Amino acid sequence: MSVLEKVSSKAVIALEEKHGAHNYHPLPVVLKRGEGVFVWDVEGKKYYDFLSAYSAVNQGHCHPKIVGAMTEQAQTLTLTSRAFYNDMLGKFEKYATETFHYDKLLPMNTGAEAVETALKICRKWAYEEKGIPENKAQIIVCKNNFHGRTTTIISFSNDPVGRKNFGPYTEGFLKIEYDNLNALKEALENNVNVAGFLVEPIQGEAGVFVPSEGYLKSAKALCEKHNVLFIADEVQTGIARTGRLLATCGNCSCPDKHCSGKPEVKADILILGKALSGGAYL
Repeated sequence: MSVLEKVSSKAVIALEEKHGAHNYHPLPVVLKRGEGVFVWDVEGKKYYDFLSAYSAVNQGHCHPKIVGAMTEQAQTLTLTSRAFYNDMLGKFEKYATETFHYDKLLPMNTGAEAVETALKICRKWAYEEKGIPENKAQIIVCKNNFHGRTTTIISFSNDPVGRKNFGPYTEGFLKIEYDNLNALKEALENNVNVAGFLVEPIQGEAGVFVPSEGYLKSAKALCEKHNVLFIADEVQTGIARTGRLLATCGNCSCPDKHCSGKPEVKADILILGKALSGGAYL
């Protein structure tokens, strides 16, 4: 038995408090193992894992198919850089694009990096396709958003804890109220250099706020009217967290678990993460 198997929750917490950087405020529960929807702490107490690592383990802990695939790959080839091809990436890209009915996929390392990349794609499109003057592109975001903790992302956050002492901040973002179509309409009409609208289908960190019925559909229509990219951050809501393949799917049904390509709202750029990995590194 290892040392950690013999110690108490209190001792484990004290160890982390002493040696770990304090960048989070976890609950005083020390988890040791999990299976399906259940987790156990070091004392053996059993819990339901409703949080699911903020959706990263929507499929449940230690799913045998996921563990088996990860183990098999780890014993075959550890890692390749993008300097080479490998025999798995193309298969993954084909499966993902066909599942969600998109043309291309660009894999990154984290959800925050995926958001940053979506912003870069949006800006590049704005300059090369829409014709916005260089360095003038603006992206509309919603107040009380959470898209990550990188320097650029916290620049358009209004969370004082997340922003304090991390400036100066990146410019080029317009903040509007979430679930407010009039605010979006006004921002689009009054700013000719808008490249995109970045939105969470359901605001997570803000308190799990579900927008009014029809909000996303109407927001997408406004974006289309003004030739602006609709960017859906489904890092937390995507891949069955809401009971549908995507939160933007609306009332559409995908009985074969593959997007029909005709959801209620189809984002121009779809950002996925967390559950995409099954809780394991891809």
